[in-house]
Amino acid sequence: MKNENESKITIDPDYKKEDKGVLDLTLLTEQYKAELHKYKEREGLHIKTQNQLDSTKAIVIEMAGTIRQLHTENENLKAEVSRLLEELQLLEMQIKK
Repeated sequence: MKNENESKITIDPDYKKEDKGVLDLTLLTEQYKAELHKYKEREGLHIKTQNQLDSTKAIVIEMAGTIRQLHTENENLKAEVSRLLEELQLLEMQIKK
């Protein structure tokens, strides 16, 4: 029973398979080395970028803490200035009496 989609493959008896041997292996090795070098460059770039990102994140976190601290100190100083202004007004009133 033959299927109509079947095809018959014939091999030419005069066909000689090229023996690339060492040259073919050398080519594959060089291609592999080139691909490996590209991969290592991309990996190095990824690591460098990740380190920069981590450093930047640490700086931002530190700056946020400093900003909070400065904001708190600023509010405390505003309160102190207000208190001193009130005290100055009281002293001025006492001097006028």
